Amino acid sequence: MSRLGPVLTLAAGAVLAAGLGVASVTAAPVADRTATASTTGNTKSPESTKSPENAANDQTARPAEGTPRATPSPTRTAKGPAKADYGGHVDRNGGLIAISVRGDKAVGYFCDGRSEAWFKGDAVGGKVGLAGFGGAAAGATLGDGKAKGWLKVGGKRWTFDAPVVRKPSGLYRATAQVRGAKIRAGWIVLKRPQGGFTQVGAAFAGEEQIQVPELDGERPTEPVTAGEATLYPKDVDGFIEEMR
Repeated sequence: MSRLGPVLTLAAGAVLAAGLGVASVTAAPVADRTATASTTGNTKSPESTKSPENAANDQTARPAEGTPRATPSPTRTAKGPAKADYGGHVDRNGGLIAISVRGDKAVGYFCDGRSEAWFKGDAVGGKVGLAGFGGAAAGATLGDGKAKGWLKVGGKRWTFDAPVVRKPSGLYRATAQVRGAKIRAGWIVLKRPQGGFTQVGAAFAGEEQIQVPELDGERPTEPVTAGEATLYPKDVDGFIEEMR
């Protein structure tokens, strides 16, 4: 995983649909939220026993019941925005969380430099309910331009306030195939008020964690190289349907 800085870390599944459709929990090196750019380490914590891809193959996470709907955007309904992206820091953790709402569906990603998790769920009535692999879960209430909620990963629980963000800030994911090995990577990108970007994410080649490449903060969908693979990052609109 990378460190908090313009670049950081992610996860997913055996087939993109399977990998994304399930939240995974994985380990990574400690993040540094002050850096503008960072390098990726391959350290894994005891919390993680499987790569995101294998986790996705083993179990399909079920969305939490009574899931609320996500964030702000110009498009709104009586029950909340129909399309919105949120991103922010997790309290007392130092990691980042990103949540995206499209209609009544929501996806999320969390990474703190030690653990990461992908989530999927529902957005209903101004609330979001998300579930992930291994008991990972999150919930949030949407309003006042932010998603305010809680997060549980690896048996630990935190809270967060994630403001609405607009591109290039947001959640990104990429996959590729190299000599039979599935390469997958994901990022949260957040623009800093003082300038520059903070990023966090993770990358894997099969089950092996590899250094996550840094995205161009202003153009995060530009191709990047991970090992021998060229990756083409997609924003949420490019992969959310694969998570259903």
